[in-house]
Amino acid sequence: MTEATPPDPPASPAPVPGDAQGDTQEFARPRKRFILLGLGIGLLIVLLIGLFTSFGSGSTSSGGGAGGQPQPGDLVPSFAATNIGPSGGHEVRVSGNDGGSGRPTVLLFFGNWCASCHEELPPLAAAVRHQDAAGGALARVRVVGVDSEDSTGDAKSFIESSGVTFPVAYDPNVDITEGAFDFHGDPYTVFVKADGTVSKVVAGAQLGPATFTADERALIPNGS
Repeated sequence: MTEATPPDPPASPAPVPGDAQGDTQEFARPRKRFILLGLGIGLLIVLLIGLFTSFGSGSTSSGGGAGGQPQPGDLVPSFAATNIGPSGGHEVRVSGNDGGSGRPTVLLFFGNWCASCHEELPPLAAAVRHQDAAGGALARVRVVGVDSEDSTGDAKSFIESSGVTFPVAYDPNVDITEGAFDFHGDPYTVFVKADGTVSKVVAGAQLGPATFTADERALIPNGS
């Protein structure tokens, strides 16, 4: 027996001239429209992102304490806090908005937890005691401490052991240190002129009695 030969497949209908080209054009038009629409949406998104970014950066730079650390020439950030130092009443207030205290001021930021503060603070506290005892121009320089991130007991113990005799603002939640001044870590020292503007900011344990006294003298108009 011979294998059966399968019948020939039916012939395909002849193409109608122009159909293929017409289909291509019909599909091309929507594709171009989608591409143009996608490009337009993408451009709009880029513009919106740039717009919102510029708004965000502008508001941050103009926001007082949120704008960064105080720089020379800036008004010193204002604050008020409980005084845990041995002198100066129950509250410590510092403000540059009212023209300052009328006295040059030095702000010392420290904490019992800060190892370098244990090295830097005692000699500076001794220099302040000597100035106060001697009288004169340097005795008119107001010195204020800011103790951060300590318990009340640790703060008072550190202040006493360091020989501090000036008022100290208690800042356990770093509302002053980080919030108002944007300082992260201790020690910091801020020298403030009598008009309430910042003269100098020193980061880290860089000051000894001689350099500390020299920076104090720079706050006094006649330098004496």
